[in-house]
Amino acid sequence: METARLASLIAATVTMGLVSGLFYGFSVSVMPGLKRTDDRTVIEVMQRINVAILNGWFVLGYIGAFLFTALALALHIPEDGRGVLPPLIAALVCYVVAMGVTNKVNIPLNNVLEKAGPVGRIGDPAAVRRAFEGPWARANVWRTLLCTAAVGFLAWALYLNGQGA
Repeated sequence: METARLASLIAATVTMGLVSGLFYGFSVSVMPGLKRTDDRTVIEVMQRINVAILNGWFVLGYIGAFLFTALALALHIPEDGRGVLPPLIAALVCYVVAMGVTNKVNIPLNNVLEKAGPVGRIGDPAAVRRAFEGPWARANVWRTLLCTAAVGFLAWALYLNGQGA
């Protein structure tokens, strides 16, 4: 049982780190880089990213972070008093909130961008960009912060697990 607990904690930390890094990369490079380009470029690039990101590797990290964190929590529940439960609960809560931000803000904005159609046919690309870029980037910062906090909580849980707390 201890091997399963440790393996789930490691898997949760790795997958959460991948998702946190993805969101961080968007926050510090992709969106600031796009901010310096024209409206049509922002729309076209984000439309392409939104298609490209839907792949098995992304799903492994995105869904895996949730499943492995939930599994780690479930496997540690029988060990009352180990001290690992509070950071695991905190990590799971942070990630569920981040997933909520994704589902309520980022995905709907991605869908609106897709429905705008091919960039060459958009009559007012500046309006499409204004409706998308700022709200999407702000929501992404929240996802980044929440996932980074979750990684910190998972690292804390790993430490406590190793201490036999």
